Amino acid sequence: MDPLEDVLTLLETRGHLSVGLVAGGRWAVRFEAPEGVKFNAVRRGSCLLEVDGLDKPIALGEGDCYLLARQRPFTLRSDPQAEPVPAGPLFARAEQGLARAGEGDDVLLRGGRFSFGARAQELLLDHLPPVVHIPAGTRHAETVRWALAAIDEELTRHEMGSTLVAEHLAVVMLVHVLRLHLAREPHTATGWLAGLTDPAVATALAALHRTPAHPWTVADLARTAAVSRSTLAARFKSTVGQGPLEYLTHWRIELAARRLRATPDTLATIAHAVGYGSESAFSVAFKRVTGTPPGDYRRQQIPTLSNAAIAVPGL
Repeated sequence: MDPLEDVLTLLETRGHLSVGLVAGGRWAVRFEAPEGVKFNAVRRGSCLLEVDGLDKPIALGEGDCYLLARQRPFTLRSDPQAEPVPAGPLFARAEQGLARAGEGDDVLLRGGRFSFGARAQELLLDHLPPVVHIPAGTRHAETVRWALAAIDEELTRHEMGSTLVAEHLAVVMLVHVLRLHLAREPHTATGWLAGLTDPAVATALAALHRTPAHPWTVADLARTAAVSRSTLAARFKSTVGQGPLEYLTHWRIELAARRLRATPDTLATIAHAVGYGSESAFSVAFKRVTGTPPGDYRRQQIPTLSNAAIAVPGL
């Protein structure tokens, strides 16, 4: 798998669709800070998005979509002068999967959110800007439009399994949105996401993720990326924020931590699976990265409900 696929899989990414919004005339709806990553798409019409902490609103047109990668209150509105109403009561009155604001049906928005397992904030969300906006006219945005149209069709036809299919399509949309964001605004990404925008670094990252247990050296990675050792080391450090082998250590520990949370495998088995020759070497590395020995880490983990279990009103 590639790094993006690896991280989204590790985080147990799930899409959750919400009640849609139909609006017309002068209207505004105020939303509390969402759990997880919020997404909305304008299927018809246009509106303004205001997110707390951002200097100015974002104009959304038909076909546009956005991700809200921070837990901040936000407002959707027809114009700056419209007086907002709270989303909770409005969406509590929704009928046939749609809430209504204002007068008429000039605007249609479909939305939902993405929930993740442990470590999402540090591994993914902290590397994104607060809002990822994908305009409809963007090159290659056809892939996002396709996913949105397919989601709409599933929700409209109500065939067997339609909700499950639509939620899986939402994850497909997330992958495309992240790809497009990296292509359009690479300077806004940080960490491993930023590394995906540099061809040599991306090649090295893919190699590390493909076989994390391999005894990689910087020279090996440089040959894989077809650049010199010094070039790869410098470019990896400047984009990702750490050296290749430091990154490899942290990724191995992430993989090991997931196995400690989710499986009964022995420490020796996990150590070998992620590239350590002995349980003791693995334990030293795990404690250095996490601050906790692996045995203690496993004992501290208790089954918890992920963000997926938390209800969010509307959109």
